[in-house]
Amino acid sequence: MSRISTPFSEKLGLRLPLIAAPMAGGPTSPELVAACSTAGALGSFGFAYTQPEEMKKQVAAVRAKTDKPIGINLFVSPQPAPVAPEAQRGVLEAVSGYFKELGMPPPEPVKPPYAPDLEAQLATVLEMRPRVFTVHLGCLTDIKKFKQQGILLGGSATCAEEARRLEQAGYDFVIAQGGEAGGHRGTYLRDPQLALTGTIALTRIVLRAVKLPVVAAGGIMDGEGIAAVLALGAQAAQLGTAFIPCPEAGAPQVYKDSLLNAKEDDTQITEKFSGKPARGLTNRFMKEMATAPQIAFPAQNSLMGKLRQASAKAGRPDFIAMWSGQGAPLARALPAAQLIDKLEAETLEAITRTAALLKT
Repeated sequence: MSRISTPFSEKLGLRLPLIAAPMAGGPTSPELVAACSTAGALGSFGFAYTQPEEMKKQVAAVRAKTDKPIGINLFVSPQPAPVAPEAQRGVLEAVSGYFKELGMPPPEPVKPPYAPDLEAQLATVLEMRPRVFTVHLGCLTDIKKFKQQGILLGGSATCAEEARRLEQAGYDFVIAQGGEAGGHRGTYLRDPQLALTGTIALTRIVLRAVKLPVVAAGGIMDGEGIAAVLALGAQAAQLGTAFIPCPEAGAPQVYKDSLLNAKEDDTQITEKFSGKPARGLTNRFMKEMATAPQIAFPAQNSLMGKLRQASAKAGRPDFIAMWSGQGAPLARALPAAQLIDKLEAETLEAITRTAALLKT
């Protein structure tokens, strides 16, 4: 049987050039990471909101199941100044009715820290020595210690300027995150509402801007999509939304069900869940909060955490951040290993079908 291989996948010992995207907040559970890595993709943890001790626990759970490589991703944007309680009054009033509707106590102002300590998280990554470490929402420049540990370093870029910044800093590869991608935009050098170049165009732009290997991400859901970005010159594809319906994924069932019933144009970008632009399935919260006040990321994310959890527990999609890319209608409910088998077969078929177009 033919095998799909690129220098990037060979370097990591992957069965096919595929990264199961790191998705913070629960979807990338240890079960999903282990299943993806065991099946020959790169399983990845999204640890943006995870405390160091929990990071260690989850990585240990995966390593007890497989010796295959795994990836870890962190958000590296700087923490904002503390948001005073009086500055939170507007957003608290805007969401108080939702808290009441779900039988919760009235929301209270959030206090710092709004997210785990980044330096402690970075020290934990060094201690655990994953095969791959990627950054989002910024570019760490002090990376020598990671490279000395043999860790392959990558970072998200939504424009050529961000890709060049990663190359100048000494990173090993770039993830070209197109505007179709679900979840938070990795933009940090431009206005994220404007940095929405699509995956096909962005992959080619980034490939011309840097000499680093490029991983394409955003809206890719099947083998045909993987074959397409490989034809563009990418050395791997990163898929996130495609893995959310998997039984191993940690997303609430109502989130998975909503994704499997999604139609085209059912996603939109909102800042109201976290304070930063992120693409997800449109729901009541996104519509009704569109013009409501908000506070800075990640304080807004911290404030909305209890509401999201209560909505998931109640089996209601109204107040859940159901991050999803524009390829949502192509989602399939398959175990991770079966999905990866399917993706490999589809990619091979697409490449073979394209090669058949050549005439001598």
